[in-house]
Amino acid sequence: MPRPTPLALLDTADEVEALFYDALQQGDIVKLMAVFADEDEVSCVHPGGPRVIGSAAIRESFEAIFSNGVIPVQPEQVRRLQGPDLAVHHVVERVPVGGSGGQRQDAWVLATNVYMKTPLGWRMVAHHASPGMAHAPSNEPHEPPATLH
Repeated sequence: MPRPTPLALLDTADEVEALFYDALQQGDIVKLMAVFADEDEVSCVHPGGPRVIGSAAIRESFEAIFSNGVIPVQPEQVRRLQGPDLAVHHVVERVPVGGSGGQRQDAWVLATNVYMKTPLGWRMVAHHASPGMAHAPSNEPHEPPATLH
């Protein structure tokens, strides 16, 4: 499968993240795949799904998702860890979904996006999304859990 057409040189991980969420909202598979690095080991985990590795497999997974429509996800509460060549963003994603009686409700997804500086500028190397909570997560720091995994 041919590699996606590269985007213009992207100067920051924030620019890549904005394009990623824009592509999800538009259901644009070409734009979405262009934000990923041209590496065999790029990965993606959809909420409740298995780990998907490689551009072809990631593309196939998003094509299946987009066959049901766009993803009106809104990134919120972004926390950033930034190094010279690597950035990690912890994101709370708000996804409007249909609720009982036709009322709109919000679903919350917890995501980690990893970006790497490449010769083509910043690119995504991993997107890991997990089901969140039934209510809006607090932006306030809280006590860490007593056990670690």
